[in-house]
Amino acid sequence: MKYEKFKSGPETDIQFLKGIGPKRAVRLNKIGIRTINDLLFLVPRRYIDRTKLVKIRDLITQTEGTIYGKVIASDVKRTKNYRDIIRIVVGDESGILEAIWFNRPDLKLTFKINQHVILSGDITYYGHKQMVNPYYEIIPEEKSDDSPFVYTGSIVPIYPLTEGLSLWEIRRPMQNAINLYLNYLNETLPKYLLDKHKFDDIRSAITNLHFPKTIEQAQNARARLVYEELFYLELILALRKLLATHEKKSRALIEKGNLTSKLLHLLPFKLTQGQNKVLHEIKTDLARESSMNRLLQGDVGSGKTVIAIYASLIAIENNYQTAFMAPTEILAEQHYLVWHERLNKIGVNTCLLTGSTKAKDKKKHLDKIEKGMIHLVFGTHALLEEKIKFHQLGLAIIDEQHRFGVMQRATLLNKGVNPDFLVMTATPIPRTLQMTLYGDLDVSILSEKPPGRKRIITRLVTNDDREKVYQFIQEKFNEMQQVYIVCPLIEESEKLDLASAIKTYEDIKSIFSNNKVGLVHGRLKSADRIMIMEEFRQHRLDILVTTTVIEVGVDIPNATVMVIEHPERFGLAQLHQLRGRIGRGVQVSYCILIGSDNKFSPAYERLRFFEKNDDGFILAEKDLEFRGPGEILGTRQHGLPDLKIADLQQDRHILFQARDDAFDLIRHDPNLTQSENNIIQKTINNKYKDRIDLASVG
Repeated sequence: MKYEKFKSGPETDIQFLKGIGPKRAVRLNKIGIRTINDLLFLVPRRYIDRTKLVKIRDLITQTEGTIYGKVIASDVKRTKNYRDIIRIVVGDESGILEAIWFNRPDLKLTFKINQHVILSGDITYYGHKQMVNPYYEIIPEEKSDDSPFVYTGSIVPIYPLTEGLSLWEIRRPMQNAINLYLNYLNETLPKYLLDKHKFDDIRSAITNLHFPKTIEQAQNARARLVYEELFYLELILALRKLLATHEKKSRALIEKGNLTSKLLHLLPFKLTQGQNKVLHEIKTDLARESSMNRLLQGDVGSGKTVIAIYASLIAIENNYQTAFMAPTEILAEQHYLVWHERLNKIGVNTCLLTGSTKAKDKKKHLDKIEKGMIHLVFGTHALLEEKIKFHQLGLAIIDEQHRFGVMQRATLLNKGVNPDFLVMTATPIPRTLQMTLYGDLDVSILSEKPPGRKRIITRLVTNDDREKVYQFIQEKFNEMQQVYIVCPLIEESEKLDLASAIKTYEDIKSIFSNNKVGLVHGRLKSADRIMIMEEFRQHRLDILVTTTVIEVGVDIPNATVMVIEHPERFGLAQLHQLRGRIGRGVQVSYCILIGSDNKFSPAYERLRFFEKNDDGFILAEKDLEFRGPGEILGTRQHGLPDLKIADLQQDRHILFQARDDAFDLIRHDPNLTQSENNIIQKTINNKYKDRIDLASVG
């Protein structure tokens, strides 16, 4: 090992801590622990209160309990679905208890007769007392100073561990880390905030996090760390918002009506009350001297794109250009196909720039964009290329913005002089995520749908119902309606038993031999994809077999049925986006999910919830509950600190406190010059400087 890798203090490599060593260090690295500081801030998932160790006879059903006993029987059974059920019977001098683990094949060889174990979990009764999937710890036969049994009678933290790493291999090194390095930790929150929320100082919090004397001590320690993490995240958002108010653009964009009035005459519908309200908010922003930074959030089919086009025309009326960036080629293509002819009629020149645009066409477009002859550019990431130069970019619009990284957004904004910025999403964002990911943006919400649209009827069925589904599709063909069939994969996979789009396409062509069937997926050439989508739009195709490339932006009113294969492969938000492709016309539409027949699968509850709910905001909250924020919208792409401790569902009350404190602080001390905020200034410079540098491009 090289000497220069060794540092003194908490940033010391974890392998040098007594009780760790190189082998354990490798395992700790797998859960993100590389330094002693990482270990000190390893937050337990939960705690077991062994001060309340009870006899088996004293366990009360429907409560949680912890017992110590001996394994007197052990058994492994296999179900019809080839799943292992692990059972053990544990006894003490007062009685016996059965412990059962489902779907834990890793435990098959774990338990042996006469082993001593500690079990913690909820107590149930089924002929006798049981614990289902309890936490367990095997107690070595010989007691020594290192024996885990010395911790019985204490509050024991349960850490997120990895294979080959036990709880007790963390406890002793943790004590060493606290003894040797606790005094190196510097306070990161000012006294007035600690006092306001009755939080421990940082050293007491770390001690009580790992070796609490009561559950309340442990909970307070965790709350303090959660608050700190959320406070600095919200502080960065507050600084971003402050910075945005000082960004002056070339000139205010005031609606003149030359183009916007013509657009309203062209539209085959009237704007809703909700759309007019949002437009008023955007017009007010555009008319200011400082740059607009607004998030337009609307459920599927609520009419966000019309508002974006209207805002674009205000910029164009003021002799500025608009860039309209979408995350996928098919979405950029759909926007272009729907709008370019309409806009051309009122004298607005548009073009489409994607990775598939031919070099000859791209060269022509780039020349016209630089000369200001193109007013509105629809595109994908291709808009970020260095050679694309705008004559005068006044408005940048980003659709489905959570799919873009912070540096990509910065690149687009830098093509103008502090252009106005409108970001849109059809993925309803739970309030907690909105406050953490978009807290620096002004928010407009479109919740109502255009009048006349019917509710979409959703049904969850199994493979046994497939013939009935096909009969229903045939009935819809007889009524001159069209159908989407959505598959999770393009080609068949040997590892995954999932319907592939290509195989489904062949099957559907055979089943509906009298109908015309098309296939669309992401690997098709752009020209072929545009042609097939246009054929479907013109009703020259009856069925479109597709992958999730049609998830957003596709608007074909005559398509009234969507069949989704293997819906368990999708999150609620994505299913809602897919379902939003139908119900665009005046006919009743139907979304049919062909799922597993296993009512006990983890996905079943989620799909049943989706079947009964069509409100995107309710589904977004449920999706957050089922999958957590990391899977829905990662924070890395936003240039914000990662949330390592906070759980946005569990800790929402702390989030609201942290947000109020952070924004209030920036209102009263925007430059953090007051002496009581020196700690905050120092912490930002030490821990979050790189995030602050990204503040202007969030």
